[in-house]
Amino acid sequence: MSTNEASSVGPRKALVIGGSLGGLFTATALRAVGWQVDVFERSASELDSRGGGIVLQPEVLRAFSFAGIAAHGALGVRSHDRLFLDHGGDVLHRQRMPQTQTSWSTLYATLLDHFPAAHYHRGAALTAIAQDEHGVRATFADGRQACGALLVGADGAGSTVRSIVLPGVAPSYAGYVVWRGLVDEDRLPEAARPLLHENFVFQQDSDSMMLQYMVPGADGATAPGRRRFNWLWYLKADPGVALDAVLTDRNGKRRSHSIPPGMLSAEQESWFRQTATARANPAFRALIDNTDQIFVQAIQDLQVPRMVFGRVLLTGDAAFIPRPHTAGSTAKAAANAVALATALDGTADPDQALQIWQQGEHAQGEKMTQWGIRMGNRIMGIAQH
Repeated sequence: MSTNEASSVGPRKALVIGGSLGGLFTATALRAVGWQVDVFERSASELDSRGGGIVLQPEVLRAFSFAGIAAHGALGVRSHDRLFLDHGGDVLHRQRMPQTQTSWSTLYATLLDHFPAAHYHRGAALTAIAQDEHGVRATFADGRQACGALLVGADGAGSTVRSIVLPGVAPSYAGYVVWRGLVDEDRLPEAARPLLHENFVFQQDSDSMMLQYMVPGADGATAPGRRRFNWLWYLKADPGVALDAVLTDRNGKRRSHSIPPGMLSAEQESWFRQTATARANPAFRALIDNTDQIFVQAIQDLQVPRMVFGRVLLTGDAAFIPRPHTAGSTAKAAANAVALATALDGTADPDQALQIWQQGEHAQGEKMTQWGIRMGNRIMGIAQH
């Protein structure tokens, strides 16, 4: 980095790579403690809801409060009981457990609304990172460059930042996938409503799990009648031919780890709907039958050996991918962001602050991912190694 470039880098300027939830949590938290932040998102178009529903954890609410973000209206939908159903739809167990569920779309829209548009850059695919004693320089595929005192890799499971600082470290396949869908509240038949409405509902088999809960509507609405049912079904898919079939989209392209809504192959959709007819309880069958766009994601594991590389660091799913049974991925990204901003706030030695941040967040990441692996393997009947 040249002297002229270095002189333009403020001591509290951060480059955040990744413009989804993890990147926006980081960006808004750092801005709250006085940092100038630019976010670089590889997608040229607006991000959409590829993740569906999310359990609203305290860490997310704390991140909103820390950043001074006041949501317009409710962030989620309250559920009351946890129900466990058998194949025929009878209730095996009912437990009172109130909690709130939100959606990727609701959180993303709220965070984006509180981040200055002029500092959110789309179509910015990172290609290289250089750093020296003056700071960090990021180079993008379109030729643009940006300099900062800090670069945060918040670019998810397929992190480019991680591929640069930890070449060869990548997510591993856990042995099963999750099929997902969303159904507008007014589309669900009346017969299926009593069990599913405002409850967190499961069907557990020896090698699979189905669950559903209500989330805000596509526009973030939480009023009755305008919400959505979010369902998930975890099913095994052996590595190789079976997994390749699941992850090959309707155009014949083998995707890396997920098929987005509307791109599922006709053969896989037919197989999945037939499987649901044979194995799902009546209420869950009604959900699947009324889902227009089913999508699927491979379950992955990732644990990095470290999170800090000079003034470059990894957060969220770029560092640790917890199994979704933990309901912890979004919460972990929010917690990483608040902890980072807190560590850097007012410090005279940012390098020491980053090391202290890494110690705490790396330990938490290892703990959450190990817990998720044990829980997921137990749920799916996969032998522990």
